[in-house]
Amino acid sequence: MLTRTFGALSVIALAACAAVTSGPASADDDDAFSHDGGGSRGRPVKVMIISMFGPEGQVWLDKLGPWRDIQVDGLSPDYPAVHCNRQDVCVMTTGMGHTNAAASIMALTFSPRFDLRRTYFMVAGIAGIDPQRGTVGSAAWAKYLVDFGIQWEIDGREIPAGWNTGYLGINTKSPSEKPPLDYRTEVFKLNTQLADTAFALSRNVVLSDNAQAQAARAKYSYPPANLPPTVIQCDTLAGDTWWSGTLLGQRARDWTRILTDEKGVYCTTQQEDNATYEALKRAASVHKVDLNRVAVVRAGSDFDRPYDGQTSADNLLNYSAQGGFTIALENLYRSGNPLVQDIVTHWSEWREGVPRR
Repeated sequence: MLTRTFGALSVIALAACAAVTSGPASADDDDAFSHDGGGSRGRPVKVMIISMFGPEGQVWLDKLGPWRDIQVDGLSPDYPAVHCNRQDVCVMTTGMGHTNAAASIMALTFSPRFDLRRTYFMVAGIAGIDPQRGTVGSAAWAKYLVDFGIQWEIDGREIPAGWNTGYLGINTKSPSEKPPLDYRTEVFKLNTQLADTAFALSRNVVLSDNAQAQAARAKYSYPPANLPPTVIQCDTLAGDTWWSGTLLGQRARDWTRILTDEKGVYCTTQQEDNATYEALKRAASVHKVDLNRVAVVRAGSDFDRPYDGQTSADNLLNYSAQGGFTIALENLYRSGNPLVQDIVTHWSEWREGVPRR
């Protein structure tokens, strides 16, 4: 399960947040935002923060400005500008789901307005979270991106005898087989060194929490679900279908293990990350970006399965009652900003690649 909004108010905020920024820099700010050496390749960027909908981007816009807004052809009409500050940190919002993510990232990376060859990309978004791996508010740095949507499916009421799920890999004979990966987007491995560095920089930060999330956690009888949020490392699963439940949750765990040859550990569920990475991969194939500079952090805004005695339907329909939305947004900033600031503060160490420390 994954969440995007906190009731009707945040649905309205989707379009509105694109405009609720500091706006374009004034003429007096031009020198502070100008760069030498960009030339025909466009504006160089040290860090590009990728958010998926308004509130995810706004948490950065509220804290790291002032910003200059740069219009980019082909971005979502809801979020038509990339926002960049004096530290060469930029924030862009793709729009939600696989299709919006892929289209927006392709527009960004092929735009002549930016030079992204040395840019570090940080995907920072909220997600559903496995209560056996984290809790609402926890922020998870991923090493593997797994696509949950590229599977065959048989309705659960028609599952063959001996199968534990109606899902199986395309062109396989059973749910436990690894598929041939014909799509080439089913699973991606991120730069482990970058993921480890991001985790090391943020693992001891104090994360935001609230009473509503604490009450939701207390209904789970086991850790880490019933513990305060922390920064963790585990992997993320993408799929445009929102889901909830113990059985689907177990398939998410199993599918991650199958596609990563037992190396990956599922913990968060979202919609976009495989699409985002594939678009970056297309740009990397023509030397516009460096895939070794991609990091993904997802913060748990709700549990992906119910507590004992709760139904999966109740967990899905009443996800906002868990209180994770606002703290997950704040914790994206708290867990991601140490990496952002280390990169821009020590750019001489990061310019040629992830430093070994």
